Amino acid sequence: MTITIGVHSSNPSLYHLYHLTRLGLAQEELAPLGESVVFHPYTNGVRTGELLSRGVIDFGGTGSTPPVTAQAAGHDIVYTAVSAPRPEHGALLVPEDSPVRTVADLKGATVHLAIGSWQTHLVAKALDDAGLSYADDITAVRSTDDSEELLRTGAIAAWVAQGAQLAAARRTGGLRTLIRTGDVITDRSVFFARRDLAESRPEVVEALTRALQRADDWAAAHPRRAAEIAAADLGGSADDWETALRTLPWRIEPVTDAFVAEQQEAADIFHRTGFIDRPVTVAHALAGSGEGAGSGADKAV
Repeated sequence: MTITIGVHSSNPSLYHLYHLTRLGLAQEELAPLGESVVFHPYTNGVRTGELLSRGVIDFGGTGSTPPVTAQAAGHDIVYTAVSAPRPEHGALLVPEDSPVRTVADLKGATVHLAIGSWQTHLVAKALDDAGLSYADDITAVRSTDDSEELLRTGAIAAWVAQGAQLAAARRTGGLRTLIRTGDVITDRSVFFARRDLAESRPEVVEALTRALQRADDWAAAHPRRAAEIAAADLGGSADDWETALRTLPWRIEPVTDAFVAEQQEAADIFHRTGFIDRPVTVAHALAGSGEGAGSGADKAV
């Protein structure tokens, strides 16, 4: 059997596992189980649930939002592991001289973010904590290459930045952090698989998790080289990438009740604000939950 691992640039652990194929980390872990490995690169992590359901990939990873929206869309996924919290991974920025001092001040404003990513979780929960609604109280617009410039010129009120973009924006100056990610959500990387793989071959999932940790160990030990790989592939400066990568925990953890509760809170906020059109029971996306395809989302009543 060949295990297909989905990979995109927004998941650091999978990204570096893919770019370290010369070290054979994934193959080394899976070979004793009689498995081979191929990678399936794609650009939009939001599609991970769909790709799993279609059988294009067997295993993937994203931030916190895509697995919730995957369940809401009826995709049968199983959580397998998570990263440690990433409190400095991103931030909601405003101009230094902006009158916006609290999240409540964003009412009626336009905010740029990567819609459908963990950034949606960040903004939706921050607004919910402030008594506002993601759907009703801001205009959420998908970030573009011009988002930082639009923020600096006052065309938009706020922008969620992450990684090397955040490091570059802070280095340039003139912007202020309204929300630090870690003050609102844990912002974990989240790994999930097709149910049949997770439940029938748990030893394969365990091997993939070990491979991810080995990739993380390499990135933690070689931050400059990891930064140079990202800069050459994705743009930006190696210095900014190194600044960003040094903030990451590079640690893989098991799925816990606390994590499921975090995801359930997000799912409830998403449904309440209309970001997903039906409620989701996150616990249905656990191995051995007894749930089948399409059952991750409860029927609306």
